[in-house]
Amino acid sequence: MSLPRLSVIIPTVNEARTLPSLLDQLQAQRGVSLELLIADGNSSDDTAEIARRHGARVIPVARRGRGTQMNQAARHALGEVLLFLHADSGLPDADLLQNALARFDAARARSGERIAGHFSVHFVDPPFRPPRILAWFEAKSRLDRPECLFGDRGMLLSKRFFEALGGFSEERPFLEDVDLAARVAGNGLWITLPGQLETSARRFRKEGHVKRALLNGLILAAWHADFSPFLTATPALYRAQDATRPLRLLPFVRLIHQLDAHERPWIVWRRWYRMTRFMRRSLLWQTFYLVDLLATPLRPAGIHPLLILNDRLLSPLLDLTPLDLLLTPCLRGTSWIVTRQLAKVENGW
Repeated sequence: MSLPRLSVIIPTVNEARTLPSLLDQLQAQRGVSLELLIADGNSSDDTAEIARRHGARVIPVARRGRGTQMNQAARHALGEVLLFLHADSGLPDADLLQNALARFDAARARSGERIAGHFSVHFVDPPFRPPRILAWFEAKSRLDRPECLFGDRGMLLSKRFFEALGGFSEERPFLEDVDLAARVAGNGLWITLPGQLETSARRFRKEGHVKRALLNGLILAAWHADFSPFLTATPALYRAQDATRPLRLLPFVRLIHQLDAHERPWIVWRRWYRMTRFMRRSLLWQTFYLVDLLATPLRPAGIHPLLILNDRLLSPLLDLTPLDLLLTPCLRGTSWIVTRQLAKVENGW
């Protein structure tokens, strides 16, 4: 019996409602031999039984956390190539994985083993009509920038490269995708795979679209600033899908200032400096990319001259320590104003 070429790994916690559709679509894929591995974090519903009925191998993992679950499943994978998917993903095209592997193999033939691929995404949650902010996230998913690559894009790489990177981080129950995306970019190359993954907007719908987007930005800024106390202080920062509820931002921004009050001043300053640097860079490239998208009728689609200009010229010119040192107190002062305004809006003061 020949071994499968591709191992598809899906972390789950109580995904009995979403998992059958994905497994049906995976089994309908043409032109690729694959195995299905469900890394289950002690689901209390029928997730494991549903997975087995669909021919998947269930890898039980005692400690929840996507990184821990996916690492455990990867150790059992028989395929030479690994694809990590979320349980609420969708594969609308039966040739999606076959075409993805063809692009992946061509890239490896040119550039070697250190290649990882991701899909662009399209939010679907009928009869829900996605707001424009989700269209913005869809547009960013088409880029190969590590700061735009999350688990809902899918992550395709060889098992050898994955093991060389040390697998996913298990430090906390989330952000494993952000960490791996950065390490791939630092040691290899990201490519965009052909086709699109569908993904659910259920988290945005339950928590609030703008609030979830703002909190995601805050989480990324904290991660880039190595603000571990904030990322580990509260499990509510990123709840499991079955525990999501409307977000209140006040507890999170207030927590930052509470943690600052118990830290040495130079550590607080360094932390805010790093968050300022990340936010300034992020705001700059996203502004140019947005203008590029708005100007699409004037030039061929997929061409982003202003984004290229930013990356090659403006960003290096502005990447100066004095500038960020000047902006740091501005950001910290703004955070106090935002905290007070949120206290009024959310009645938490």
